[in-house]
Amino acid sequence: MQGTEYYIKECLLKQFDISWQLLNYHLKDLSIEECLWQPTEKGIFLIKVDDNNYKGSFPVSESYNIGAPNIAWLTWHIDYWWSMVINHTFGNATLDADMIEWNPSIPDIQRKFYELKNNWVEIVSNLSMSDLQSTELAKFPLKDCPFSDIIAWLNLELMKNASEIGYARFLFGNRHKQIDY
Repeated sequence: MQGTEYYIKECLLKQFDISWQLLNYHLKDLSIEECLWQPTEKGIFLIKVDDNNYKGSFPVSESYNIGAPNIAWLTWHIDYWWSMVINHTFGNATLDADMIEWNPSIPDIQRKFYELKNNWVEIVSNLSMSDLQSTELAKFPLKDCPFSDIIAWLNLELMKNASEIGYARFLFGNRHKQIDY
């Protein structure tokens, strides 16, 4: 059983590490201007609460016509779901979307992600095989599944959001270029 537990954890941690590397790459040299830039006229953006804080909200649908998210929303979204998984599984389960604020500071964003990463790697590294198989640990965003499914979901969600940040950065970097066909 030790071999299977080791293999499952190592596989999940390696998947996570690949997702983390992509996110870390796209956060390098990121600016607040890029974060707040809106790639489409309408889209999924943050709401300014005061000079230093923004809050996120969720779109009413996932149809393509709602517009693209900006990087600020994507980084808020990563903080939201990652913090929710940790809080609802290993904390007091009181965290909700309204409690997650986004501060327009690249060092703060990076620091938060490193805290989440280090906390997550420690948590996953210390799980037993029964923890990985436990459906009682699965509380957010999925229920009644093995906790290993939550870990796999988190890996995929991180990779997806990191890719979206990278794509938005490509768009930002070429926003003033005219396309000739």
